[in-house]
Amino acid sequence: MKKFINHLRRQPEETRRHILHILIFVVAIIMIIFWVFSLGTNLTSVDTQVKMKEDLKPFTVLKDNIVDGYKSTSETDSPETE
Repeated sequence: MKKFINHLRRQPEETRRHILHILIFVVAIIMIIFWVFSLGTNLTSVDTQVKMKEDLKPFTVLKDNIVDGYKSTSETDSPETE
């Protein structure tokens, strides 16, 4: 390991930056893959699906109120001018 680190230290700064960017990209991809796999197992459980439905109920009510309010304002007749 020391030999590898010493070899990297002797490289120009631009090369070291390229290696750093590649390593960061690879680590990010690995983390995203782990996150997707763990998310898939969490979302497929029945308990999670029930909890998500319960959590979304207030937003459904809010959406319905907004839609009804918009419909009531667009359905009102404008006053006739004579």
